[in-house]
Amino acid sequence: MTHSRSRPAIGVVVYFSLAFVLGMYFTYASVQGDYGIFRRVQIDAEAAELRDELAGLEAEVAKLSNKTRRLSDAYLDLDLLDEQARDVLGMVRADEIVLR
Repeated sequence: MTHSRSRPAIGVVVYFSLAFVLGMYFTYASVQGDYGIFRRVQIDAEAAELRDELAGLEAEVAKLSNKTRRLSDAYLDLDLLDEQARDVLGMVRADEIVLR
C-alpha cells in the first residue's frame, strides 16, 4: 500500500503562513512604525533643525546680554544710550540729516 499525498498538510501551510505574516508585520513595523527607521530619520532631522535654532537664539541672547551690560550702571556706553534714546523718543538734533 503506497500512500501518496497530492497536497501538503494544512498545519504546515498554516505554520508557514503565520510565520510569513509575522515576518512581514515586524518588517513593516521596523521601517514604518513609531520607532522605525523612517521615524528615526525624521527625529534626527528635527533635532538638527532645533540645534540650528538653538544656536541662533544663543547668539541673539549673547547680543542682548552685551547690550544690557553696556547700558548698566557699572558700565555705561554713552553712544549706545544716545542711540537708544533717539530711537525710542524719535528725536534728532538740529544739525543732523535723517535718511529713511
